[in-house]
Amino acid sequence: MAEIMYEKNPEHKNVKAASHTPIQENKNGEHKTHEKTEMKHEHKEGEKHEHKVGESKTEHKEEKKIVKHITKKNVAVARGHGLHMSKRHGMYVCAFIRGKTIDQALADLEQVKLFKRAVPFKGEIPHRKGKGMMSGRYPISAISLFIPMLKTLKGNIMVNGMDVTKARITTASANLAPRPRRRGGEKGKRAYIILEAREPTADSKNQNKKGEKK
Repeated sequence: MAEIMYEKNPEHKNVKAASHTPIQENKNGEHKTHEKTEMKHEHKEGEKHEHKVGESKTEHKEEKKIVKHITKKNVAVARGHGLHMSKRHGMYVCAFIRGKTIDQALADLEQVKLFKRAVPFKGEIPHRKGKGMMSGRYPISAISLFIPMLKTLKGNIMVNGMDVTKARITTASANLAPRPRRRGGEKGKRAYIILEAREPTADSKNQNKKGEKK
């Protein structure tokens, strides 16, 4: 039998090697190998892993709670700028509420609004009924501005960590504020009010006892 000799084709090996990598065609006719698809798969897995890490970070942030430490203060202040009242009326109302607690001052001012109690005034003013009362008035417009100031002072006392039942109005003063001009050149009535409240300390109690003995 005649032996059939096959010629060695050097390109035959390259064809077999290329056949191991399957070729994929896109709609545009571009060729993509399996290696590129594997790289894409690894990239997608990496994105998923990063997304999970981000979720765990947000959960960790939500667990943290901000705790604010309230530093206790000794003074609570409330100010009224350019209030539409007479300085004289504000001065007598300040003297009326000075030394009282916030709740007591609010209750007394409510009685004045109902004309059940008068604010002591000085000068040629009609006398009013009441224990230890001589002359007095009912400054309703000034009191309607003092009541919201006392409520803000009460809120500042609570924010500062003070005791509302023990804190007393130690400073209450009225001063002139910038007065606007009216028709004819006359100036309007404006007042600047400042209120301060403090808790009574042991030193202040001892000073009060010494003053009473004298």
